[in-house]
Amino acid sequence: MVARSLRPEGTESAAPTLSDISLPIALGLLIMMYPVLAKVRYDKLDAVTGDRRLMSSSLVINWLIGPAVMFALAWIFLPDLPEYRTGLIIVGLARCIAMVIIWNDLACGDREAAAVLVALNSVFQVLAFGLLGWFYLDLLPGWLGLGDGQHLDISAGKIALNVVIFLGIPLLAGFLTRRLGERRLGRQRYESAFLPKIAPWALYGLLFTIVILFALQGKMITSEPGDVARIALPLLAYFGLMWFGTFALGKAIGLAYDRTATLAFTAAGNNFELAIAVAIATFGVTSGQALSGVVGPLIEVPVLVGLVYVSLAWRKRFTASAREGMARRA
Repeated sequence: MVARSLRPEGTESAAPTLSDISLPIALGLLIMMYPVLAKVRYDKLDAVTGDRRLMSSSLVINWLIGPAVMFALAWIFLPDLPEYRTGLIIVGLARCIAMVIIWNDLACGDREAAAVLVALNSVFQVLAFGLLGWFYLDLLPGWLGLGDGQHLDISAGKIALNVVIFLGIPLLAGFLTRRLGERRLGRQRYESAFLPKIAPWALYGLLFTIVILFALQGKMITSEPGDVARIALPLLAYFGLMWFGTFALGKAIGLAYDRTATLAFTAAGNNFELAIAVAIATFGVTSGQALSGVVGPLIEVPVLVGLVYVSLAWRKRFTASAREGMARRA
């Protein structure tokens, strides 16, 4: 069975785009990220960069384990659907950058750690995305005797532009807001008076992005519900394996709850903006690869919302364990 083009000829979206992403979606993402990045205390980032366990764990999970897990799941669940399979592998190669910041904030993770890990993985994304795409889509399938590989037509400059738009712009805006706001109001007034006013915009941006995704891609998704369900299964398995496995790792290596949650969400989240842009640029807007990229965030959003509640429930266990440890030492 081969994935089919799901839109009739001539029905491609005429909506304006930014880095191959619908402009309304891009605006929603930027609005969503800005308030969270304005909350970051940038003078405390040194404490994060000095945590070698956190930094090294994030790099290993995101660039060695994550792509390998998605590659395996894509082949296990979609051996007969090469277009969808390729689209899922692209999703697995596009690591965290945007929505992960809001999941981390909702779960009371470490904001400073999230900002550092997202920036770190964004640099690696520019350097490693093309190489890993060649390895998992072209070289490895041939080595394993799985058939002919695929080739991604994407440049490092295109990836860098994606990073600049979806991380650089809101990061710069958040940093300048923090610096100028503290200079004018002082830290206490900035955090107690100004931040509560802009905080709701993060959720507004998230809800707006979800609505626009459904509005723009609803016909594509509802036209082949069976295929969408098959794409959803490996995604569900991926998000579960990455989040629970990474959360367990964070606890095992002795990270506090806030950094454990940050590590887990940055491992499970994906840069769907880049995945969709690459799939459209390489295979076309009506391709099965593009459909996989679109289904990705529609599955990721409800799953990671659920994992936020799981994380908050486990936060109580971390607190109880820490108190018990202090009591024993006393």
